[in-house]
This record gives sequence, C-alpha cells and structure tokens, in this order.
Amino acid sequence: MRLQPIPPSDLTPEQHELFERIEGIISGEDRGFVTARADGARLGPYNAMLHFPQFGAALWGIITALTKHAILPEMIREVVMLVTGAHFSARYELYAQEQSAAKAGLSQSKIASLASGTRPSDLTSEESAAFDVAKALIGGGQLAESAYEQALSAFGRQGTAELIYLIGTYCLVSVLLNGYDIPVPGRDTGNRRPAK
Repeated sequence: MRLQPIPPSDLTPEQHELFERIEGIISGEDRGFVTARADGARLGPYNAMLHFPQFGAALWGIITALTKHAILPEMIREVVMLVTGAHFSARYELYAQEQSAAKAGLSQSKIASLASGTRPSDLTSEESAAFDVAKALIGGGQLAESAYEQALSAFGRQGTAELIYLIGTYCLVSVLLNGYDIPVPGRDTGNRRPAK
C-alpha cells in the first residue's frame, strides 16, 4: 500500500470536508465489506480520495450522482462493477463487489465467473446486455451499434447512460486502487471486520 490511511484526527480541513461527505453516505450502511480501520481511517479508494481531495471530491461527486440517480437494477450494477474490477485485477474492487453482489442476490457461480473475467453461462438478457457493453468498453475502442441498441432496449436511454458512466467511473476507481496498490482489508492489523 503506497498511501497510509489517515486517522480522522489527522485530516486537513479540506480532507475532513470530503471525509464527512463520504462518511455521511457509507457509514450507516452494512456493505458487507471493510471500509475503515478501527480508528476510523478510511480504506479502499476512499483513502486515496482523501489523500488528494482536490481530485477525490470530484470522483466522489460522480459516484454519489450515480448512486442518487440510479435506475438500473442493483444486480446489473454489480455485474458491471465485477466485470470492470476483473479486467483491471483490482484486488479491493473485486473483494468489495463480490460481497455486495452476494448481498444483492447474484449467485455465487455468477460472481465467481465474473470475478475471474469470464462470462457466466446463465446470465439473464439484461445481465448479458450489461456484460457485453462493459466488456466492449473496457477493451477499448468504439461500442458497437448492436451492443448499444441491446442496452437501449434493455435499459432505455437513461439506464444506458448510467451504464456507460458506471463503467467509466469504475475503470477510474480500479486504476486508482491499482496505482496505489490498495490491498484487501484484513491483511493489515487494525482493520475492523464487517458487522455480521
């Protein structure tokens, strides 16, 4: 890990403002994965955002907007985030999304396939549309018209926009996690486990 987590008492005013925005959304939820140490220092991408709040606040704004205006079913969002995390081999992203995908009701076999970068054989038509768009976009280049039309048919114009923005955002999150070598929690002492 290249950035040590910052205890809340050591945050600058600008960092503390972003910390409060993040805390206001994620602290009350049982996400099923570890997002903070016992001393309150945030882990995962949140730590990197807090180290550089001039950039982190903008990223948090996009993540918040994607959550606030979400119309895609949670399972579709989880498929996209697993596909993206797997493409980048982002350890924390895969760890977190495997937990939240299970909570959303995605089967363990689908989660395992998606996390390994392969297409599950039992995707629904909507999951297939999301998978195809995510795979195409993270592979680089233009999204094929057929994949775009498949997404429009499955999710409508607004849902397709959410899908594309979600893929782009989690590409950035994955790059951030990899750039700062952010590990899976529990390997460092002091990390708290998720509530059961």
